Amino acid sequence: MEKAIKRYWPIFVLPTFAAFCIGFVYPFLQGLYLSFCKFITVDNATFNDFKNYLYVFQDADFGHSFWYTAGFTVVSTVLINVAAFAIALALTRKIRGTNLFRSVFFMPNLIGGIVLGYIWQVLLNCVLSLLEKPLLSLNATYGFWGLIILMCWQQIGYMMIIYIAGLQSIPEDYLEAARIDGASERTILWRIKIPNVMPSITICMFLTLTNSFKLFDQNLALTGGDPNHASEMLALNIYNTFYARAGAQWKGYGQAKAVIFCLLVIALSCIQLRATRSKEVQQ
Repeated sequence: MEKAIKRYWPIFVLPTFAAFCIGFVYPFLQGLYLSFCKFITVDNATFNDFKNYLYVFQDADFGHSFWYTAGFTVVSTVLINVAAFAIALALTRKIRGTNLFRSVFFMPNLIGGIVLGYIWQVLLNCVLSLLEKPLLSLNATYGFWGLIILMCWQQIGYMMIIYIAGLQSIPEDYLEAARIDGASERTILWRIKIPNVMPSITICMFLTLTNSFKLFDQNLALTGGDPNHASEMLALNIYNTFYARAGAQWKGYGQAKAVIFCLLVIALSCIQLRATRSKEVQQ
């Protein structure tokens, strides 16, 4: 069997590798080149040196979007993972109706981001109008917390499923031995459950961090970046730069922002994976 695999591995690997090159490597390299150009279409690109990147680093809206996105990512990542882990702990205690609760918490993840954004825009604006507060799209602070609520509502159920799988994979012998030795539930949580569920924490942290940093559709539907780009996150800022303005220079600016955005996501993901994987324990 192993000899057959070694002999025929190109048949299985080459199509996947070709699809990866065509669908990712070539477009990425082309996009990297276009970030140094002025263009309307890829066929009429004119090399523009580093002017696109110089503009990006001088763009105040892009800088604001970065810090707005960074703050949103930190808050949403912490809240989603803490809430999801707490719910997973509760639903692994063999309480009645566990399967129903799991289904209810997971269902928001099945709804598209654009639809969720418009639904929550109506709900939150109704709440704010009852409180005689400004509309969601007219206040950046309300927009920030509206996005946090939306993101938590959508993502907590999905992360909960991953945490439940991690908690259920902990050998029961570990827990029984700890209880026999007189360990409290708090000690068991911090000394046994959390260290053994670190692979799940790594996955959930990666997903929530990248999903939060790349958030686009909910931002577009819920606030649209209003007022005056104050609630505009990085992905929406890039979209508006590339598509909402006419002129060859704006395409180049948008492409340069996209390259910087891609590098930021890769860097953050690598740092997070390295930090959490170093704390994983072998069972």
